[in-house]
Amino acid sequence: MCIFATKKTKIQANMYMDPAYQKLIECGIRPSLQRIEIMRYLQTHFTHPTIDEIFNDLRAKIPTVSKTTIYNTLRMFSEKGGALMITIDEHRVCYDGNTTPHAHFCCKECGKVYDLFDMQPPVAQSKTFGGFQIDDAQLYYKGVCPACLEKQPKSEKVS
Repeated sequence: MCIFATKKTKIQANMYMDPAYQKLIECGIRPSLQRIEIMRYLQTHFTHPTIDEIFNDLRAKIPTVSKTTIYNTLRMFSEKGGALMITIDEHRVCYDGNTTPHAHFCCKECGKVYDLFDMQPPVAQSKTFGGFQIDDAQLYYKGVCPACLEKQPKSEKVS
């Protein structure tokens, strides 16, 4: 056993314990510092961020990161099961670092996206249906969240 540990080996040892690093390895993604930071961001920000939000938050920490790098990294994460890509509409795509099966709710008033862990998305019994190959199934609802409902007059609320 080596008594003298260098700063580099301490950093490497800590990196192997990092949940973001572990997630990348589990998904078959080669870890890089930028990929680890983007994954760590997804794992610690439960707001379902967009590419712009991730870019704006990370560029102070990683000055060399570009929107293109974030876009390509998130696309790879989605393809390899490291993140969920949630298409809200043709103008807004969000990302979720929680890849366990769950549904989402998008508020039409404030635009926030919520995780619905009690509502499981449909699971296909087989990977094919009616001649189609099923690769992914996502479920999300649109409506008004409790916070926005509180702001509405009683006459507008649906019972």
